[in-house]
Amino acid sequence: MDMILLAVELVGVMSFAASGAITGLRKGMDLFGVCILGLTTAVGGGVIRDVILGNTPPATFQDPIYASVAVVTSLVLFLPRVRHLLMHNQPLYNFVMLVMDTLGLGIFTVMGVQLAYTSVPQPTVFLLVFVGVVTGVGGGVLRDMMAGDTPYIFRKHVYASASLAGALACVLLWLPELELYAMGAGAVTVFFIRGLSAHYRWNLPRSRD
Repeated sequence: MDMILLAVELVGVMSFAASGAITGLRKGMDLFGVCILGLTTAVGGGVIRDVILGNTPPATFQDPIYASVAVVTSLVLFLPRVRHLLMHNQPLYNFVMLVMDTLGLGIFTVMGVQLAYTSVPQPTVFLLVFVGVVTGVGGGVLRDMMAGDTPYIFRKHVYASASLAGALACVLLWLPELELYAMGAGAVTVFFIRGLSAHYRWNLPRSRD
């Protein structure tokens, strides 16, 4: 099971690293900037999660595999041919960003819930859901702040709300020996809500001047 969780987590790292690196490309950053943005997006939520749970130093600093995968993903996206393809095809750019962000959000949300369960003897529902959402959206918030943008969770489609729904689904379905099923259901919930919100352009109510 540990190998399965590691594989899933690395997929999430790749996905969020890609969304961070693509944002850096859109901003015209150099190679270092693109890699740092990809790395921050990929591991930022996990670092915040580990600090909240008291797991220090955070897993990112104990095992270089997470940072390595994030940096390699960013380097691949910086390749001239890949960069040109993404930056000169707006529909493709939008699609890749949606898929990578959604995949990373779903995976990291349920991984946050899973780690909270294993780190705290008797976790409350609030703690589990909070840690799941923070893990899911934390890296994206740091990415947008570093890129000089209003955080995605405050302006685009249903994002943090999808993470919240996925974390709740994961917690409510959590049973001993069936953790993977609960995590799968939570991740699918995030994917489903994000996909529908993007397709139908759903947004939460906004304040008006």
